[in-house]
Amino acid sequence: MNINIVCVGKIKEKYLKLGIDEFKKRLSKYCKLEIIELDDEKAPENLSSKELDMIKDKEGKKILSKVKGNSYVIALAIDGKNLSSEEFASTMSNLGVRGKSHITFIIGGSLGLSDEVLARADYKLSFSKMTFPHQLMRLILLEQVYRAYRINNGEPYHK
Repeated sequence: MNINIVCVGKIKEKYLKLGIDEFKKRLSKYCKLEIIELDDEKAPENLSSKELDMIKDKEGKKILSKVKGNSYVIALAIDGKNLSSEEFASTMSNLGVRGKSHITFIIGGSLGLSDEVLARADYKLSFSKMTFPHQLMRLILLEQVYRAYRINNGEPYHK
């Protein structure tokens, strides 16, 4: 399976880079993984709703330019579907069975995802009703993808 993670923002924190690198290494035996980092748009503190939408639209266009046409797109969105790790593993397995061999996960910037990106998504996934930094979400997503592969292969890890 080919998995792309399209994400807005660069990882600056060393501890996150180390965790991300560890899960990239672990996942290399299960899938072909590519992480595509996009620059985030600079946003002043007090944005009007119009300015907020303009920034999300700019980031959205960059995101969509990196999504392959045949890819099954899963957008991380706070209003998406909440799954247990087992349900997520089952979802990943079912995508493979249905012939979806290319999956793109999208992690937006600090302002969220544009309506255009959400409309392109085949599935909206939520990890929590809580808000997490988008850099941390990259690590959490990689860990859950790794966990899904381990669950689906009946390998020890998930408890």
